[in-house]
Amino acid sequence: MNIYNAVGSNKRKTIFIMVLFVLFITTLGFVYGKASGGLAPSYAVIAFIFAIVSSVGSYYFSDKLVLATANAKEVTEADNPEFFHLVENLTIADGLPMPKIYISKDSSPNAFATGRDPKHAVVCCTTGILEILNKAELEGVIAHELSHVKNYDIRVMAVVAILVGFVAILADIFM
Repeated sequence: MNIYNAVGSNKRKTIFIMVLFVLFITTLGFVYGKASGGLAPSYAVIAFIFAIVSSVGSYYFSDKLVLATANAKEVTEADNPEFFHLVENLTIADGLPMPKIYISKDSSPNAFATGRDPKHAVVCCTTGILEILNKAELEGVIAHELSHVKNYDIRVMAVVAILVGFVAILADIFM
């Protein structure tokens, strides 16, 4: 599989997951309406609208939700020039647009990429990983995260994470 196949596959997977989610939530609304003795079609319509809003919201705002959950703050060149230039050099070498860079104050070593496409990508590292890795090791981690950006893995992962979280919240409400 080459990169073009991977990108196309990830774009199709995202659409498939979003459509499946809408169908699943609409069906849940219908079943809930039947079980509660209400008008099942009206529950299904409400669930359908809610599922569409959630799917579109997860597509456009999943990165913001993930960054808020990680309590990450955006980093500029003035804040951390060495880290900024490391990311900048790797994106230039890979032919990607410069992503936004965030740092999360967390002692555990971790890094992730999020966003919906390379133009709206974010790369985030924890303070823990910045403290323990040397420059070459950190370049390897950031290059790995940028490969997720380039392959559109970030879109699939972000949409799935938000939609699965939504289903978990719904399960709690039903219980």
